[in-house]
Amino acid sequence: MPEAPLGRRLAAEGVGAFFLFATVIGSGIMAENLSGGNDAVALLANTLATGAILFVLIAMLGPISGAHMNPAVSLVAALRRELAWRDAAAYALVQLAFGIFGAWAAHLMFDLPALQLSVKARTGFGQWTGEAIATFGLVLTILGTVRQRPSWVPASVALYIAAAYWFTSSTSFANPAITVARCLSDSFAGIAPADVPAFVAAQILGALLALLAARLLFPGEPETESKPWSGQTHPCDHSSIISRGSSGITAEARSEARPRP
Repeated sequence: MPEAPLGRRLAAEGVGAFFLFATVIGSGIMAENLSGGNDAVALLANTLATGAILFVLIAMLGPISGAHMNPAVSLVAALRRELAWRDAAAYALVQLAFGIFGAWAAHLMFDLPALQLSVKARTGFGQWTGEAIATFGLVLTILGTVRQRPSWVPASVALYIAAAYWFTSSTSFANPAITVARCLSDSFAGIAPADVPAFVAAQILGALLALLAARLLFPGEPETESKPWSGQTHPCDHSSIISRGSSGITAEARSEARPRP
């Protein structure tokens, strides 16, 4: 199956970012409204909604664009030569722009002013460490599951983020674009604009460290003509990128393809 045209891939990234960011912010607003001041209940509701939409978006849009919805993921794909640098830059711009539209849509749905700035402080070495670890784990989850259990990628990414909401001090933003969008929302999910640069730096550091770790843990990936991070798939496998290995065909399929005596 040939690689989808760039315009179609960007449309998929835009739709994915819009719904992902709208879900993160909108579910945070809803959770805060309904939790009666109980932050644990609000975070749990926010976690469940985010994990659910991640599974859906990756399963639906992965075969088109890879369903990155995250500039850190697109950066790693470019560094692995699985996505052209020009395409990666376009991905990041679309992710940010449509993610911000998603944030504004969440505000409008709850009768809040569309244009806001957050005053929620999220800073300090602990939270920066949490962001680096959250992004490291996310990227490693993607790279490892693509290689080892391709069909599990939508579930593994969704489950990882759900867990990282709770085990990291920062509640796992793990995404530079959503970090910027969340500074434009004075809600449960917000972050003060002054705290954004340190979060983004920690996220990029975590992504780069995950790339190095993946090279050690998953060496010798075969070279193929498929580009799993850009949505291009093997002719015999129409699953997600992000739901397939970089070899373009699973071990089971290779086994079935061998001639029988």
